[in-house]
Amino acid sequence: MNLNISQKDGKTIAKVVGRIGTAEAIEFDQQMKPLLTGNNPDIEMDCSALDYISSSGLRLFFTLHKSVNERNGSLVFTNLQDTVRRVFVMTGFSKIMNIQ
Repeated sequence: MNLNISQKDGKTIAKVVGRIGTAEAIEFDQQMKPLLTGNNPDIEMDCSALDYISSSGLRLFFTLHKSVNERNGSLVFTNLQDTVRRVFVMTGFSKIMNIQ
């Protein structure tokens, strides 16, 4: 699992590569910290290379969602693979998260 963070057109782009299972959640939490406190709360989470997400990963995405909302920003999930999209739908995350 890797999280690549960059800036583009005034927006933070975070690309998740690999899988976020229980074992990877601690590492992902550490890599995600700049997104929770950064000056730019407008974040695009590119999930094109995210192969799998567990409940631990979903919890971290929800934490990010709350942080962005508290800072009056926007969080958009893009390019979800079908398997990850199904997890978002089954858990109800597709109703509370902005997915494009």
